[in-house]
Parts: sequence; structure tokens; C-alpha cells
Amino acid sequence: PPTVTEPEIESLGRLRHKNLVNLQGWCKQRSDLLLVYDYIPNGSLDFFLYGGGGQRCLSWEQRFRVLKGIAAGLLYLHEEWEQVVIHRDVKSSNVLIDDEMNGRLGDFGLARLYSHGTAASHTTNVVGTVGYIAPESAQTGKASTRSDVFAFGVLLLGDFILVDWVTECLQMGSVLDAADARLERRYVAEEMEMVLGLGLICSHQRQESRPTMRQVVRYLNCEDQLPTVDRRGYTDDDALGSARRANSRLQTGSGDRRGKNDWERDEGCVVRVRRERG
Repeated sequence: PPTVTEPEIESLGRLRHKNLVNLQGWCKQRSDLLLVYDYIPNGSLDFFLYGGGGQRCLSWEQRFRVLKGIAAGLLYLHEEWEQVVIHRDVKSSNVLIDDEMNGRLGDFGLARLYSHGTAASHTTNVVGTVGYIAPESAQTGKASTRSDVFAFGVLLLGDFILVDWVTECLQMGSVLDAADARLERRYVAEEMEMVLGLGLICSHQRQESRPTMRQVVRYLNCEDQLPTVDRRGYTDDDALGSARRANSRLQTGSGDRRGKNDWERDEGCVVRVRRERG
């Protein structure tokens, strides 16, 4: 059920962005809350991807445009509006497709707002959709912009069930095998590889390893190069962090207490960084 408060509804009504479903009005009677949004004629991304019934398959160009639009909408919510807005329920069924085939993020019934420069507060219950909820949110009940990034990463990969499949394909050196077969390989391979790699980075188990939505937008617009994702699903930054931790343990003498497997993992990260960075 919606948990947004009345003052938050008033604030959300002032949100205006071409990639958001704008809230036009609301009413409340006792515990019943009715939110009135823009009418979006083409339904949800979820329907196009999984609805069945013979609806047309979105082309890669259309899907890529939708993903970039939702990223821009989340950037607006996180950084560009007067307050920070955490959506808390980013998923394909909340992405609506307008008459120009643009993606628009809707359903702000679980959203939370707070001032820029302050930390998000804890919530009493874990909210969201199973599979799209970030690990730290499931453990603490606390949502943040990085938990929205996690859900967006799952959206990039097509479904939370596919996260492990993409990782497995990456480990086998054939990440494009994870692409939607209905596209019949009609896509730009470099864009597909980038989107799948970005999906893995955004859905990283450690929130500090996830990018911000501003970084995500830059990756999707090819303004920045995506960090290298190796066959273990690690990025360059993961490897550097492990290398620094390994070197720190060596300097403090704590390395003697590690098992053989820990030593090999740390050494593997050091070697990989040296090889890739010359």
C-alpha cells in the first residue's frame, strides 16, 4: 500500500520531467489514498517485455531509448530537483511507454523525500518489489539513491531472475548470449555489452560500488567509458580495492593469518590490475 505522506504528495505534485509520469491530483478518505497521474496510452514496459498476447516486440533502439529516458528521470529525482526523491519501486511495470515510445517512470506511492546534503531516514518496513530491493535495504529498511540504482540495474538486465544468467554468460566469455533472443541479434553489440555490464555494476551487492545516476547517464550517453567488468563480475575499482586491502594487510603483518584461498584471491586482483593498467 502507498506509504507516501500528504506533505510529500504535495511536493511530488510539483515534479515535472519528460521522463516521469506527472502526478496531477490526489484525494484521501480515511486510509484510502487515490493518486491521479497522466494518462499514458501504451501501457508498461513490463507488458511489452512479458505480457504475451502477441504485442509487438520493442526493437533494441526503442529499448535503449526507454532505458536512457528512465535514467534521466532518476537523475532528476536524485540530484536536479529541489529535494532528493527516492522512488523505492523502480521496476518494469512502473515504466510506462508514451505515444512517442519514450519511457516514463511512474507510481510514486512508496517515494521518500529529503533535503540535499542530509542522509535518508530509516523506514519501519522494507518496501518495494522482491528482486528489485537492494541488499542493504532488505537488511536495514533504509532506502537511498543507491538502492534506486540497484533496482535500475535489475531493470537494465531485464528481470531480477536474469542477473545470475548475465553473470554466468560473462564468466563464460559470452555475455551477448544473455541478450533477449526475441531481438534476433538485431542490436548494436557494443551498446548491448555496455548495458549488460552497467546492469551488473548497478546491481552490485555493495552499495558503495554502484555508480550514481549521473554516472549512469554519462555511461548510457557514451560520455564516459564503462569500467571493465571481468569474468567474475568485478570492476577495476573492485580489483583496486582488494589490492589495497591486500597491501594493507601485508604492511600490518596480518597477512600471515590468512588462509591460502584468501591469499590467492588478493594476489589475483593485484595481478589483474597490473596487467590491465600496464
